[in-house]
Amino acid sequence: MNWDETGSDAGERLDGRFDERLVDAGADGEDTAVEAALRPKDLDEFVGQEKVREQLDLVLKAARARGATADHVLLSGAPGLGKTTLSMIIAAEMGAPIRITSGPAIQHAGDLAAILSSLQEGEVLFLDEIHRMSRPAEEMLYMAMEDFRVDVIVGKGPGATAIPLELPPFTLVGATTRAGLLPPPLRDRFGFTGHMEFYAPTELERVIRRSARLLDVAIDEDGAAEIAGRSRGTPRIANRLLRRVRDYAQVKADGRIDRPVASAALGVYEVDARGLDRLDRAVLRALLTLFGGGPVGLSTLAVAVGEERETVEEVAEPFLVREGLLARTPRGRVATPAAWAHLGLVPPQHDGKGQQGLFGA
Repeated sequence: MNWDETGSDAGERLDGRFDERLVDAGADGEDTAVEAALRPKDLDEFVGQEKVREQLDLVLKAARARGATADHVLLSGAPGLGKTTLSMIIAAEMGAPIRITSGPAIQHAGDLAAILSSLQEGEVLFLDEIHRMSRPAEEMLYMAMEDFRVDVIVGKGPGATAIPLELPPFTLVGATTRAGLLPPPLRDRFGFTGHMEFYAPTELERVIRRSARLLDVAIDEDGAAEIAGRSRGTPRIANRLLRRVRDYAQVKADGRIDRPVASAALGVYEVDARGLDRLDRAVLRALLTLFGGGPVGLSTLAVAVGEERETVEEVAEPFLVREGLLARTPRGRVATPAAWAHLGLVPPQHDGKGQQGLFGA
């Protein structure tokens, strides 16, 4: 198995103040090391994503029955939902080696040609963040996926010659957090496309209990449920919170995780009952207390919390919108009634014309 560095849009840090967000779905060095030990090894062991798992199981079993390589697979969805894990399971189910690289690492067609020409028959090539691959490499990939052939250009200018290079049959597994950025010709060459959904709390509880067994951590059902409820529907975040709660339990308790211990530990790390952290609450509090719930422009809101607008827009807002706490409108950002309730604040009263009354009356 070959390992290259993989990239993730969500893992790119936009501002130094929140580099260590516990609820960031991107993987850091510690996550990468721990995930290798916690990853399920086959589809039966994989938790969640029932539809994708069932459909992929049929694709792989049919390919094995034919004695052929599996169709190319495209996996889309937010970071931390298991795209890399599924790529490894695909290789394991097909009994094939896996090569891992990323779109940002392939800046030239020659980079891709070098990788493709060294593949073995039946090998799985996992291309993370495939939407960030360079255009020349992308165009070379079209022919490689469809005809298992690439044209290598030798020389420059009028004397340049294209030499066809035959490739052994292989399976490409592409992963992307932004499927809409993939050009249609590339999407159409994938035989199977699976969209990864966020996990339900009950599914995350199963993930947490399984990880706790592998990490030799004592946890009861209520403790697992408490962590799952604050994990933003993402297994990677659930496993990270589990490790932090484990640390707290070892130092402050008897090493066993129950609901009070989990709640106290995550309170120390400023992750509240809905999974919001300090940045999320800062954005909501500024929107509610300084601007009466909005509408307010993104740049103004970012200045109010002392952050770059990209940090607010790409790091905090997606989860707040998904949770129904914030809405994006043509006039600006607006808080929902759920946001007022979550922070325990009372919305200002408005007069019949939709204007806020004097002193909020």
